[in-house]
Amino acid sequence: MVPINSFLMLYLALFLLGVFLELILKRLNVGHLRQYGSKVPGLFEGFIDRKTLARTRDYTIENQNFDIIVSAISNALFVVIVLSGLLPWISGIIQGLGFGILISGLIFFTVIGIAEGLSSLPFAYYRTFIIEGRYGFNTSTLRIWITDILKSAVIGSLVGGILLLSVLALIEYSGRFWWLWAWSFFFAFQSLLVIIYPTFIAPWFNKFIPLEDRALEKRVKEIMHESGLSVTGIFTVDAGKRSRHTNAYFTGLGKAKRIILFDTLMASHSHDEIIAILAHEVGHCKKRHIHKNLLIIGGFSLFIFYLASSLLRWDVLYQSFGFQSIVPYVGLFLTGMLWAAMARFLAPIGAAISRRFEREADVYAARLLQQTEDLRSALKRLAKDNLSNLYPHPLYAWFYYSHPPLSERIQYLEAMRPQR
Repeated sequence: MVPINSFLMLYLALFLLGVFLELILKRLNVGHLRQYGSKVPGLFEGFIDRKTLARTRDYTIENQNFDIIVSAISNALFVVIVLSGLLPWISGIIQGLGFGILISGLIFFTVIGIAEGLSSLPFAYYRTFIIEGRYGFNTSTLRIWITDILKSAVIGSLVGGILLLSVLALIEYSGRFWWLWAWSFFFAFQSLLVIIYPTFIAPWFNKFIPLEDRALEKRVKEIMHESGLSVTGIFTVDAGKRSRHTNAYFTGLGKAKRIILFDTLMASHSHDEIIAILAHEVGHCKKRHIHKNLLIIGGFSLFIFYLASSLLRWDVLYQSFGFQSIVPYVGLFLTGMLWAAMARFLAPIGAAISRRFEREADVYAARLLQQTEDLRSALKRLAKDNLSNLYPHPLYAWFYYSHPPLSERIQYLEAMRPQR
């Protein structure tokens, strides 16, 4: 059992406050939906019927309640592990093996990663095959699900291992400004991943096929010409082999820029709606949102590495969690724990930035198309197909939503008078 001191008490207070805040917001969201979710919003009348609305309400509430259960179990387990002294015990065994800092750090994080991954599997299985299956979304098989987990583990281990070993080597050999060198490597590596993800990583999981609909391809080329945008291609992805959810996204940097359309989206939307969605994704590219997100991540990660440079030498940090000596890879892990507790309260900042980007992309699409009807129709169909919550609690949406709530977004588009 770890002795309780003032720093550990402060950390637990911050951690539990974040957990409590998350619980309150989720309960508010569920209560708000129960209160208002039985009436079709005026904007969706004639598009979504009461039966679909009832399924939407039930789907959202079941997912939210399941999230609360998962959060309660995982957070309780985390607190037990922290207070039990299990982490110092694991670290002591690894140090006793006599390996250097690099191999020892790799073993320490691998043990924790495996334990965390295995503990999350039952919840992931239940969500995929029970909840998603109950509402007709899941199309995955157990074989695909397991294969995805193994592939993700391989890629995650490779990427995480390269980052961890590089940072530990810089701590060991580059002196007091290791954090600046480590951040530079992290930022460069992160940028490289954004570039190589569309062409080297994503194809491990899905097949990406160039757009085959010739009539649609012609309209896409017209839109791309109008926007002055050059991308590697417009691809459809076989997302339907895992889920019936619909979506589209923009990915990549430089010559690796791609726009991806789910095959489920292609099957359920008209050409006009697909072009409107495509125009929105073009807006993300023209507004350089991926570049801006990289810069934001770079700023936060620079602060985290600087914070780590101070905390790694602070013996109180190690003693508060039961560690008897200063070990760099343990310091990195504990810094991550502290940041995770603080980051809960910073969620509204990231959400607000993301909503602003989505609004800018909507405005760009409206001006490019010189109308908003098709985008509004596409958003309504996306809401219907994905059983999206039409009545999120305002505080919950402000705290977590990466996109403006659908009703708000459609109202904004209705009020626009698009001009080039």
